[in-house]
Amino acid sequence: MHFKSFIIFGGCGFIGTHTAHLLREKYPDAKIYIVDLLADGSEYSQRVDVRNPIEMQGEFGKDTLIFNFAAIHRTPGHPDHAYFETNIRGAENVCDFARKHGVENIVFTSSIAPYGAAEELKTEETLPTPNTPYGISKLVAEKIHREWAAEEKTRRLSIVRPGIVFGTGENGNMTRLYKGLKSHKFAYAGRKDTIKACIYVKDLARVMLAMAENDNADRIQLHNCCYYPSFTIEQIANTMLKATRMKRWIPFIPHKPMMAAATICGGLGGLGLGICPARVKKLMVSTNIDGQKLAKNYPLSYTLEDAFKDWYKDCEEKELV
Repeated sequence: MHFKSFIIFGGCGFIGTHTAHLLREKYPDAKIYIVDLLADGSEYSQRVDVRNPIEMQGEFGKDTLIFNFAAIHRTPGHPDHAYFETNIRGAENVCDFARKHGVENIVFTSSIAPYGAAEELKTEETLPTPNTPYGISKLVAEKIHREWAAEEKTRRLSIVRPGIVFGTGENGNMTRLYKGLKSHKFAYAGRKDTIKACIYVKDLARVMLAMAENDNADRIQLHNCCYYPSFTIEQIANTMLKATRMKRWIPFIPHKPMMAAATICGGLGGLGLGICPARVKKLMVSTNIDGQKLAKNYPLSYTLEDAFKDWYKDCEEKELV
């Protein structure tokens, strides 16, 4: 399928920025609408709050592809109602916009949060049991998009559930890991074998576009988006050190001393590394997500080491930011 225009809701964010870059490379003649609260308001960059009914100027229709990245996602970090207000209302309003303009193809970025926190391996067939406001709101948003797709046989929907997405501009878990390693402030929290499903942002953008372009795929697709098999925190840390040519010894701190240290650091503002008991608890729980279906249907282009090297190269081999 070939598209003439694209709308990226949440287009000023981390994933949206990389997706827009890919689209400009692959579809140089297409109109790419960047829609975000932080948009500059120019012709193809429109300020829109997805919590409200969406009004936009432009040419939209059957040859338009919508990427819905608009969400409140950092957790912990927001009051509970904020996740529901933005993620659920946003899904309703984006789907209503698609109905109004006859758009028949949507890519929705969900999360692995709907699976809930548990050590067991989760496939796309696993029953979601979300236990956070973010995870609940994302699962409801998936259902809203599915309802939209089910209304017409010509509509196509691609849902992705990414693990940790990393790359230039992430400013999240992997960036904190790098800063912690570089400053000798990272330690294994309670265990070294915690599984952390993850994916490079350039691979994620390419995979999402490939799913939408694939006329031979199921009309409604759902894929976990992460490496297969997933890596442990020890494998990730060692690979990051190798790719950035750092030599570090990483200490191991048992559970109780680690939580005590996190409590103290949390009271001191996290010492600039975002350290607090809630984040340390997240470090100790695996995100054991099965990416086998993705590996079969849309193989990743970057190994973990290649991804870190590419990210490092994009940062002029000075640091990972």
